Amino acid sequence: MKVDKKKGLLLPLAVVMMLAAVLSACGNNNKNSSNEPSSSASSSASSSASASPAAVKKGGEFRFTLASEPPSLDPALMTDAQSSIVAAGLYEGLMRLNSAGEPQPAIAKEYSVSDDGTVYTFKLRDDAVWSNGDKITANDFVYSWKRALNPETASEYAYMLFYIKGGEEYNSGKGSADDVGVKAIDDTTLEVTLKSSTPYFPSLVAHYTYLPVHQATVEANKAWAAEASTIVSNGPFLLKEWKHEDRLVLEPNPNYFDKDKVNFSKVTISLVEDENTVYSLFETGDIDWIGAQAGSVPTDRTKQVIDDGSAKVQAIASTYYYVFNTKKAPFDNVKIRKAFSMAIDRQSIIDNVTQANQTPAYALIPPSIAGTDGKLFRELYPDTNYFSENVDDAKKLLADGLAEEKLTKLPAITLLYNTSEGHKKIAEAIADMWRKNLGVEVNLQNQEWGTFLETRDAGQFDVARAGWGADFNHAINFSYDLINSKSGNNDGKYANADVDKWLDESLTAPDEKSRLDLIAKAEKQAIDDMAVLPIYYYTTVTMIKDGFEGVTSDYSGHIDWVFGSKK
Repeated sequence: MKVDKKKGLLLPLAVVMMLAAVLSACGNNNKNSSNEPSSSASSSASSSASASPAAVKKGGEFRFTLASEPPSLDPALMTDAQSSIVAAGLYEGLMRLNSAGEPQPAIAKEYSVSDDGTVYTFKLRDDAVWSNGDKITANDFVYSWKRALNPETASEYAYMLFYIKGGEEYNSGKGSADDVGVKAIDDTTLEVTLKSSTPYFPSLVAHYTYLPVHQATVEANKAWAAEASTIVSNGPFLLKEWKHEDRLVLEPNPNYFDKDKVNFSKVTISLVEDENTVYSLFETGDIDWIGAQAGSVPTDRTKQVIDDGSAKVQAIASTYYYVFNTKKAPFDNVKIRKAFSMAIDRQSIIDNVTQANQTPAYALIPPSIAGTDGKLFRELYPDTNYFSENVDDAKKLLADGLAEEKLTKLPAITLLYNTSEGHKKIAEAIADMWRKNLGVEVNLQNQEWGTFLETRDAGQFDVARAGWGADFNHAINFSYDLINSKSGNNDGKYANADVDKWLDESLTAPDEKSRLDLIAKAEKQAIDDMAVLPIYYYTTVTMIKDGFEGVTSDYSGHIDWVFGSKK
């Protein structure tokens, strides 16, 4: 998903567990050589649901910040981390990902999979209700998924549902809602027919685009998700107050089916953009957590808090990159794009600006994303041979690109980023490298998060800052989402027919190795085309006040706060 600033926790054991979860798409390892799901998935999910939460002391308030207002709390319209952090407390899907990125039963108490891996049957809990007391039924998911696919909804993430048979055709106007492969067998049985076997589908249904919405509420008020008083939800918490541009206050949902697992009596999310202000609030005891979207440690303090042990630095499944507007001169020229990417020193940015032990990125898929056969994706497909930084080669490519465009000099370039001291310092460093190494004049422009997203989505930029965090632990999430011409998150409008073909073929590949080979082939071609300018693979610097348990950063870098507690 689109990220502002990131955090996360990835430990070796967690990586191994996530790999197993992705390849089997259930709690037990699939022993088939093809890595396709087995029909034993239902027993695994059912046993996970029966696990009781550890006893903890109830009560207490948890306080953290977001850099800006969530652009939307409508699951079909959400695209960013700010919104998803709030939504994690408000909504519950069929499955929920734990901190390690493993799918866990939620509204679905169990599921089964057909022998060919194309039909999933989810059995819903009998005790799940909406915050207004209405029973949650299988039809709520049918309505919500078809609503997200409806082209009139204009969901940027609709493609996440293209795994479902007939989903893409309905969204593109070539099919009807009746042909979408999701149906309610009865109130507590949901049957989903996929285009092809998708072993990570149980992880997909935990994504916010798959979250249910309350049909009567949605149809009664187009702006239902814009105010606390009009939101009907089904998650662990209720939104009790939404003071726009100031704060959101959440309290436990008494109708939540697993309410005994909810421990905080109140969660206050303040909207504070300035990182120095956030850090001051933490120092004075006015907030309890700092970590990426939930407030960032200022870059000039990062090294100090890591060295003195008051902060934790962790690698996460996220990538920091710049996106070129490939439909606008001069960045419609691949040689000019390559020149800009090869003319920066990534390690210098990490050592002198971010100072948080990131890894230089030469592709999109981060090192912690699962691969197959016991190896991670980047172990199987290293990015070190994709391209290299070389100022002399960059100058030659720029000269060749200018000649092709019949230009003697590039016009001034505008670099757009969302307001943040950290993003500003990175942009200033990169702009200086472009000026020094390429002789390019660079103007810097910053915008508030919501406005920035609108500007970038509309293609009103030359080069724009971007970040992507894993929605689920699979390489397809960084490729299909970012370099497929059909994706609503392909903000640079990069298009290559071969890349689209290989990614589409990966969805129907006969086994995981073939699937990953196609994804790697597509990623390599996109980087050869310099579809984006990768900068580094994220780490996160997190700080938490004493006395809290169960609040951490998940595998992708989001704050996992929903089932935390205060001693």
